[in-house]
Amino acid sequence: MGAEEVQAFLNHLSTNRRVAASTQNRALCALVFLYRDVLKQKFGDLKEVKWVKRPQRLPVVFKREEIGAIFSFLKGVKWITLLYGSGLRVMECVRLRVKDIDFAYNQIIVRDGKGHKERVTILPDNLKAPLKAHLENVRRLHQKDISEGFRRVY
Repeated sequence: MGAEEVQAFLNHLSTNRRVAASTQNRALCALVFLYRDVLKQKFGDLKEVKWVKRPQRLPVVFKREEIGAIFSFLKGVKWITLLYGSGLRVMECVRLRVKDIDFAYNQIIVRDGKGHKERVTILPDNLKAPLKAHLENVRRLHQKDISEGFRRVY
């Protein structure tokens, strides 16, 4: 087999098999290794190969203006800032407990996070007062439930 067959194979991968760019590249690297190190011969130029285009990547982090625009549509206490400002994942935030929040040191202890690891992250200053008020409301609601005979949770 020569350059024409290698080109035909790589084109087949991209057009007929619709493989990812990394898969096509891996096939090319395997062929280069085969020809260079095993067969000890060159297979020529690959000018006519139809390379798979890598997908365009979306930005990982929003700009300040973009975050401000998103927050402007939210009503009430903006708890999403707890996720964004502390770097919490959704399930980490859902599993957050009162004892994991340290107001004195402005930190949150994330237990059983990604990879079942613990880590410490920051508690944004602008959330301290709303979070304390929320916890006080929840404490009052809990005390009311206890006084009405509801002492258990599912």
